[in-house]
Amino acid sequence: TEFGLIDEDWGGDTIMVPVSALTGENIESLLEMIILVAEISELKANPNRKARGTVIEAKLDKNRGTVATLLVQNGTLNIGDFLIVGTTQGRVRAMLDYKGRKLKSAGPSTPVEILGLSEVPSAGDEFISVEDEKLAKQIAEKRSSEKHLESISARNKVSLEDLFSQIQQGEVKELNIILKADVQGSIEAIQKTLEQLSNEEVRVNIIHSAVGGIKETDVMLATASNAIIIGFNVRPDVNAKKIAENEEVDIRTYRVIYDAVDDVKAALSGLLAPEIKEVELGQAEVRALFKVPKVGVISGCYVTEGKITRSAKVRIVRDGVVVHEGEIDSLKRFKDDVKEVAAGYECGIGIARFNDLKEGDIIEAYTFEEIKRKL
Repeated sequence: TEFGLIDEDWGGDTIMVPVSALTGENIESLLEMIILVAEISELKANPNRKARGTVIEAKLDKNRGTVATLLVQNGTLNIGDFLIVGTTQGRVRAMLDYKGRKLKSAGPSTPVEILGLSEVPSAGDEFISVEDEKLAKQIAEKRSSEKHLESISARNKVSLEDLFSQIQQGEVKELNIILKADVQGSIEAIQKTLEQLSNEEVRVNIIHSAVGGIKETDVMLATASNAIIIGFNVRPDVNAKKIAENEEVDIRTYRVIYDAVDDVKAALSGLLAPEIKEVELGQAEVRALFKVPKVGVISGCYVTEGKITRSAKVRIVRDGVVVHEGEIDSLKRFKDDVKEVAAGYECGIGIARFNDLKEGDIIEAYTFEEIKRKL
């Protein structure tokens, strides 16, 4: 429902097919349902027009340059066509089908891999074929400028509208990440997964993401922003490695997305404030009171449970009601200062800045321990 898709069982018109890419379960059924929906919907396209469609995937290949996988949804795409793809543009220099065979043209519903774009587009960008290169460049530059202005406007809007909440969230800790990957689809998948790890206390902040290897500029940006660099199916070049070593920038490379997610989880868990847990150490019963000049009241006690330690926090309980919380000022066995007294032994306890002890009071000793939290 989040994406406007409602199952037929719930009164909608969306066919749901449970599948498994791992086992291949129901893949044939899925394809059959796709064909059925296409027939019922009477989906048609005109091959005798300029091509339009959507980017499925894109990457930067070190030998071939920008490589984009397109799905032609209308019209026919030909070698030599000028394209506008999102905020980038180019001319189709080569076109391959899903088996790597060269094509001269591709009609509706055909997925193709093309070479010739000036930059790596984003998965999901729409493409259109236009008459000439000049028009393609003009439109692409205009879109790029508009996108830049929108991003500036969005940043300003957030900084104004959320100023108060950002001040309130001053305790939120951020893990800055620079994300590099071999294809745009991987970047989007990893970024979405990592951002879902954020909560009210810790936040993943992707300050930069791009297709391609890890470069010197990425390391310098990481240095300036106190970020770690995550590479998926990419490696740092020689200069990037040297600078990262000198600047002590952490570069992590992965081939499995969930390995990256697990490491970021561990890093975020380290940013979480530890859980503070009270640990009861022991109890002592006040059986006698002694006024000591220049010292105050010392209680003669019998340790009934656990142990009483000199460094412990204490609370004074009288008839089930806490009348004071504080610290131990002195702990003695006979005339000797001691660090702790175990159950079954008598001792003298002085409470810092509290002299209103009474016989029968219970002194509870406790401490706090920090427990590391996990996401």
